[in-house]
Amino acid sequence: MSKKLQVLMTGATGYVGGRLVPELLSRGIAVRCLVRTPAKISVAPWRNEVEIVPGDLSGPLDTALRGIDVAVYLVHGIGDGPDWAAQETRDAEHFRTACEVAGVKRIVYLGGMGDDKSDLSVHLRSRHAVGEVLAAGPIPVLELRAAVIIGSGSASFEMLRYLVEVLPVMVTPKWVKTRSQPIAISDVLHYMVEAITADSVSAGVYEIGGPDVVSYAELMSLYAQEAGLAKRRLIPVPVLTPRLSSHWVGIVTPVPASLARPLIESLVNEVIVHDDKAVKAFGAPQRSLREAIHLALGRSQSNDVPTTFSDADLQVFRPYATDPRWAGGTELSDLRQRDSQASPQTLYDTVSRIGGTKGWYSGGWLWYLRGALDRIWGGPGLRRGRRDPDVLRVGDFVDFWRVTEANSPSKVVLHAEMRLPGDAWLEWEITPEGTGSHIVQRARYNPRGLFGRVYWYSVMPFHFFVFPGMLKGIVADAELVKK
Repeated sequence: MSKKLQVLMTGATGYVGGRLVPELLSRGIAVRCLVRTPAKISVAPWRNEVEIVPGDLSGPLDTALRGIDVAVYLVHGIGDGPDWAAQETRDAEHFRTACEVAGVKRIVYLGGMGDDKSDLSVHLRSRHAVGEVLAAGPIPVLELRAAVIIGSGSASFEMLRYLVEVLPVMVTPKWVKTRSQPIAISDVLHYMVEAITADSVSAGVYEIGGPDVVSYAELMSLYAQEAGLAKRRLIPVPVLTPRLSSHWVGIVTPVPASLARPLIESLVNEVIVHDDKAVKAFGAPQRSLREAIHLALGRSQSNDVPTTFSDADLQVFRPYATDPRWAGGTELSDLRQRDSQASPQTLYDTVSRIGGTKGWYSGGWLWYLRGALDRIWGGPGLRRGRRDPDVLRVGDFVDFWRVTEANSPSKVVLHAEMRLPGDAWLEWEITPEGTGSHIVQRARYNPRGLFGRVYWYSVMPFHFFVFPGMLKGIVADAELVKK
């Protein structure tokens, strides 16, 4: 019986790494993950199928590399402090030396595309420099170079998605005419697996791209078509610095400006495949650009996003490490909480009677006005009332809401069926606290496009009349029952 291939995965908590691990496991490969923050990997469905070694690239690597056949290098420090590019080179050199000592047979590295002869951005220069450092030793290195990765949750795709969805008219720099060869995340994973598992393959650089070469303007147009949006108007201007562009991207999209800037700087470089070396060694890509966008959109819209760019262990994302709603889109919310002397069950029963003839405790005329507007716009308004005045079950309607969760005595979630430029939820979470309870009331809203954001901020002043009084009324009613 042949020995299992032993693979060390760095960057397992990142966008590509988190998707590559299960691909390797499905092929019977033993995977060990070097993880800076082990807690981040504890929620992965494959957590119990891999070996976890805490640590990072700047520390000792002997334990992580012991017995390893192939080391996969997916660490990227883009935007992680002012010295991030130099630190990437130092980490790569330390990693290569440790692999030599451990007797690793192959290193597989995913870098960025771009012509070395051209004036590359800091981001792409660093990607190439890391590849050169890894390849400077005796261990064969397979460096796969990709351009824009199209997949739900990738930084490039999320920038594209939000810019096109939010802005019907865009003032754009000259880089919108730059050519690129995007590749589907599924094809990236295919090439990575082949590079890791191939019995005999030559070391060197392999440029990987999808079958379509497009400008960024054409990429935006294609996205709009697949998303069912009206045609977007692009107004190129001769001067729009990466700094200004990155701050604009930081406002409109979930991508922080510190990450957006090096990505935007790279857009001036043409990134297309120059030879068929990867196709000859590993096969042709399977997804067209249109198909890749369609699949990524489907996952984003259904919140089926297994990994996202914000999963990476970078400084810009650490405040959001425990926020799963980053994967899949911008979320705006109104949060209120109170302590109560009532029991969790009493609070839950009180929440369960909200709406219908009982009403919403506060801002009654605002609710009626919103219901009337909803009816004018073709929505259900407040006329539906409730199926039962006291009991909620999943699927019930409550005025212009629908019950999506009714978990006694801890949680109620309502999803809005009113006409909105986005998706909205109203939820209550109840936990025991001492002899009473603690209740958290949260209104959540995922806006669609620019109008979705305008809507939220235009109604935000009314939230101060509605939501505090609603929670206060629920608690007061529950405590009356207690007495």
